[in-house]
Amino acid sequence: MNKILEVPDRELAGLLDRRRLLQNSAVGFGGLALAALLGRESSAADLATGVASLNPLAAKPPHFSARAKRVVFLFMKGGPSHVDTFDPKPALDRDDGKPPPFELPQVTFAKQGNLLRSPWKFHQHGESGLPVSELFPHVARHVDDLCILRSVHGTNPAHGGALLKLHTGSDQFIRPSLGSWITYGLGTENENLPAFITICPTLQHGGVNNWGAAFLPSHCQGTPIGNATQLAKNAQLKNVRNTRIGLAAQRRQLDLVMAMNREHLESAAHDRALEGRLYSFELAFGMQRAMPEIQDLSLETAATHRQYGIDDPVTEDFGRQCLMARRFLEAGVRFVQVSHCDNDVQWDQHGNLYQGHTKNASEVDKPIAGFLQDLKDRDLLDDTLVLWGGEFGRTPTTDGKDGRDHNPHGFTMWMAGGGVKGGFAYGATDEYGYYAVENKMHVHDLHATILHLLGLDHERLTYRYSGRDFRLTDVAGTVAKAIFA
Repeated sequence: MNKILEVPDRELAGLLDRRRLLQNSAVGFGGLALAALLGRESSAADLATGVASLNPLAAKPPHFSARAKRVVFLFMKGGPSHVDTFDPKPALDRDDGKPPPFELPQVTFAKQGNLLRSPWKFHQHGESGLPVSELFPHVARHVDDLCILRSVHGTNPAHGGALLKLHTGSDQFIRPSLGSWITYGLGTENENLPAFITICPTLQHGGVNNWGAAFLPSHCQGTPIGNATQLAKNAQLKNVRNTRIGLAAQRRQLDLVMAMNREHLESAAHDRALEGRLYSFELAFGMQRAMPEIQDLSLETAATHRQYGIDDPVTEDFGRQCLMARRFLEAGVRFVQVSHCDNDVQWDQHGNLYQGHTKNASEVDKPIAGFLQDLKDRDLLDDTLVLWGGEFGRTPTTDGKDGRDHNPHGFTMWMAGGGVKGGFAYGATDEYGYYAVENKMHVHDLHATILHLLGLDHERLTYRYSGRDFRLTDVAGTVAKAIFA
């Protein structure tokens, strides 16, 4: 047995200097832990000499100058209707109730009827004069910060496939998620926190695959805080505090585990699975100090709570998620996803369009506006890319009597901050809002554009697996440079 394991516990702290222990076991994970435990002392020297940090989550330089440092995705599960929110269609008012004067796709999710006008009025807002539905009176006040993408389109009319396509770039295979690719490419700005956090994600329609790392290294996996079946106030990371053992004793345990695994790492030379598990121990150790404070929203002022709508039962749940997201972003988390999702229909109004979209918009409108204003007030919006949208839009035709069907052929998402033009609309759907027709932005193009804003070339951000180089955008993707400020 290695002599280091024969040292009595009472003498361990004195005899095993942490640096020496990790240096001695630096064949594999020891080097990773050394970089993590010693903080970022050598980061400046590493960058100066071109030597990458051994910590897998350490911040990495982008391929080129970045406009954004971090991303938050405000995900509206179920598919909000673009023709009722940010893409007005006067032709629907004119031809309400008439058969559609265009061919429907060969495959539709449900049987579709005649054209259906929007039950909401659109009004121009801000200096840009961009129209926003009366569903979003609070967000409308920030329209000059929004870059409205009206020509997004995908390939799958079903929730499961569309969610996977939006989150991973593939609707057929298990692939790494957008947040995982960004983590792989850039690392984190705070090594005591995960680089990728998803708050109250849905467990349906792909579930963990929507925030999974697939074949990327395990440290790229998203960390879920709660899930869609829980209220945000109950969404806490489990076991973040050890009530039985103090930090000093835990540190000695981890050092001992490191020593016990040294021989395994030496014999395996490069055991990614083992290194990943050991690094997760180190991350969990650091999270014990960082995570509780970040999730403690009582540290925020009453005015901030009101700004996010936490004082109102209608907006409280999503407001808590948005405020938590701001605190994670401010602490250095690279990618945060916030999901408006009840694990059921949410924005999926095949019927009762008016009631459903009214309810959904009232829950998120004020929190989103408060979030945007808070980022701006804290000088975070300029280098934080905010993305809003769902897995697809909805048809301008009826589904049943008073609903809309799924529509992946043309829909709206918007961005804010992070180097995009504010008060700007990009692309267009046809006059009824069924198909993207101008400056079409496929999901691959959306992903390529997001990566570019972060300073990452989507064609160079690759990972070799099973004999080929994979990337988020597969073999497609065009950067929409026209939306850059």
